[in-house]
Amino acid sequence: MNPLFRCALSSLACVSGLAWAQLTSPIGTPAATGSGASAPAPAVPPHVQGQGPGVHSPLSPFAPLKPREDVVPWSVLTDIRTEVKNKRITPVYTQAVQALNQKTQKVQGFMLPLGPGEQQRHFLLASVPPTCSFCTPGGPESMIEIRTREPVKYSLNAVVVEGKFHVLQNDPYGLYYRMTEAVGVK
Repeated sequence: MNPLFRCALSSLACVSGLAWAQLTSPIGTPAATGSGASAPAPAVPPHVQGQGPGVHSPLSPFAPLKPREDVVPWSVLTDIRTEVKNKRITPVYTQAVQALNQKTQKVQGFMLPLGPGEQQRHFLLASVPPTCSFCTPGGPESMIEIRTREPVKYSLNAVVVEGKFHVLQNDPYGLYYRMTEAVGVK
């Protein structure tokens, strides 16, 4: 099957799922018209689970990540939960994640450039490839903001970077992880 066609099918499935979620969500329930009644207030859960590592679609033209023992596994990074505090969703990290903070680590993932160009110094690294332009490939726990010392060549394939890993407590952009002083690794 043509990779572009598979990608289009993946996008269609994503949009259909999003539309279905909006139609069936209590938050998306429209107010009743003509009766003066309003929609019921959505229930607020005591805590919110993370969205996990995302889903690598079997229709994706990109190969999934190959297991490596020399990188921090996404299963560790995505094994968190979140809480609502002061009307803000905040991460609650496991001890395994907290132990990574301020230490040199290697991570593997797919590049999501934050600017144009073949060489990237600032990008997001995601646990699954960006095969659907309408979907986020998981929650914020499935992405790491990367800032490199030297530019890294953009690739559609998985890349490995090594640098100082930061576990973020209250990032204004809603990020959970950042890596600084990173370099590309083979």
